[in-house]
Amino acid sequence: MDPQLPTQRALAIAGERVAGGVGVHEIALASPDVVDLGGRVVLPGFNDAHVHFPTWAVAQSEIKLDGCTSLEEALARVRDSPPPRGRTIRGFGWRSAEWAEQPVKERLDEVTGDTPAALLAKDYHSLWLNSAALALAGGDLDVEGGVVERNGSGDPTGVLREEAAWRFKERHLLVSDQEYVMAMRAGLKLAAARGVTAVHDKDGWLGALRLWQQLETAGSLTLRVWQSVPADRVDELRALGITSGFGSPMLRVGYLKAFMDGTLGSQTAWRLDGSGVQITSGRELAEIVLRGAAAGFPVSVHAIGDRANREALDAFESTREAWQPLGLRQRIEHAQLLAPEDIGRFAALGVAASVQFSHAPSDRDLADRWWAGKTDGAYAFRSLWDSGAVVANGSDAPVEELDPLAGVRAGVRRTIDDREPWHAEQALTVQQAFDATCLTPAWLAGDERRRGKLLPGYAADLVVLDRDPWEDLDAEVVATMVAGRWVHNPPPWR
Repeated sequence: MDPQLPTQRALAIAGERVAGGVGVHEIALASPDVVDLGGRVVLPGFNDAHVHFPTWAVAQSEIKLDGCTSLEEALARVRDSPPPRGRTIRGFGWRSAEWAEQPVKERLDEVTGDTPAALLAKDYHSLWLNSAALALAGGDLDVEGGVVERNGSGDPTGVLREEAAWRFKERHLLVSDQEYVMAMRAGLKLAAARGVTAVHDKDGWLGALRLWQQLETAGSLTLRVWQSVPADRVDELRALGITSGFGSPMLRVGYLKAFMDGTLGSQTAWRLDGSGVQITSGRELAEIVLRGAAAGFPVSVHAIGDRANREALDAFESTREAWQPLGLRQRIEHAQLLAPEDIGRFAALGVAASVQFSHAPSDRDLADRWWAGKTDGAYAFRSLWDSGAVVANGSDAPVEELDPLAGVRAGVRRTIDDREPWHAEQALTVQQAFDATCLTPAWLAGDERRRGKLLPGYAADLVVLDRDPWEDLDAEVVATMVAGRWVHNPPPWR
């Protein structure tokens, strides 16, 4: 992954770091401890630049609603699922834009009865509740920045969106620390099996830092974490004297997280045509950026719609005299719909596009429906790259699966099924896709001289693949190493 030394025949590792490559002179390695790859290929470990790790880990045990093509299919999965482990039936992954019949509490009541049921949408921005779950709120559902869908009589239909959904979840769908940590232990094993050696976690809002600390204290943390913190906690961080990068080699407080708008799937993306939901205004974001700069923190802001992205870019532009001299690495998450005149602004301002390659082929039908005539500026990964923008790749798990190789394939192929590539002009090369997966996330965390390449002095974070992905993109993970320690499938291999 270094243009000056793109490939090497062997790799020396000493302790937690790469000690050097030895070219064709494999027998010159100082240690007798040699792993013969047998034709396999080693790459730097994969970084996921956008994952809600605790939420994803817990979702592994919830009812899977991804791929349901109708309300009836979703209800059947709920009806046929095992009894809930707790007091509430939980599910994740429904997407109703193409359903002939839309979700309402009465239909969910038919298969859940008096047991509270809460089903999160695939985009995590909508919540479908039955009557028993709605009763938990006692009618207190409305909140600024939220949407409570109501029927003709003014009664809640059972679908909450944006802030309304999140507040309900925080108040009434509590998950204990023990449950989170147990789920995360299993999630770490799955992540290691997929070559993940570092994540940028977005679950700072639920206090994920304390969960990661428990795992690190127990010696169970097998990947590096660059942790988000809600933007409204910045003054507390400043008062404590904590700045970006505080922590250990495995776990660090990284950046502030803010939201401009909703999502495509929930039809709440903030558009230039006036549609969607505004969560944060450009003026408010500018204030967040200024406060973040004063505290030594970059800002990561969720922006889906073209208006949300423009307002975010305007906020970074109006405040750049405060943050650019500090070298803060600002970023916009998703950047899904961009006006043509805004694409070049990312590079011009030095704001990274933290995107998810898997979203493009996954969202193509929704985008063609709701953003008809605008999709030339949607998921414009190649245009951003060619403009000189810094592009990072993540999964947004649990929205998509935490699987970097699947993301790379989606970025290169622009399709995940038998259909032709969607907007093939926005496809990336294999090199670009791996750069965005191995290199750029490390740069965003200030680790570009410590991680992301297999050069002397860099961390021995690596993944072994069964074949060369530049020749066959369907390569699969064989083993994973973090800080010189095998965390998945140590050799010898068959």
